[in-house]
Amino acid sequence: MESVEKISKTEQKIAIESYDALASVIEQIKSNDPEIEIEETGEKIKIPIKALKFLGEMLKAMSQGQFISLVPVATEVTTQRAAEILGCSRPHLVKLLEKGELEFTKVGKHRRIKLEDVLKYRRKMKEEQKRHITDIMSFDEETGLYDT
Repeated sequence: MESVEKISKTEQKIAIESYDALASVIEQIKSNDPEIEIEETGEKIKIPIKALKFLGEMLKAMSQGQFISLVPVATEVTTQRAAEILGCSRPHLVKLLEKGELEFTKVGKHRRIKLEDVLKYRRKMKEEQKRHITDIMSFDEETGLYDT
């Protein structure tokens, strides 16, 4: 495992300059697979636009002195990981699965859930929470709990 090194002030300054330049260039790119050129070697490389945008996000984080970690995203997650993403207990998540709130597959005795489904469910939960808070605030205003 590699050690984590603090981003130097020089690296941070270069990242700021690079991010600004890259961000403005990305807006002008029309192709999904633009070609970039390495000035020092003159080598041209085709790179997916999504990769360039990701590079921009990395430079932005570096410019702010933040550490960066690149971790491949699993397409399926365990019940424990899904519970962590949703901020609930594993037993509660299992109940959601058994009620059909989330689809899952079984690998042997173990349940696996598509990460995309977990994230979609989390967005849905957040939207419902916002709606409930708005409803409560509206009710409180209607009943005169807030002075206007």
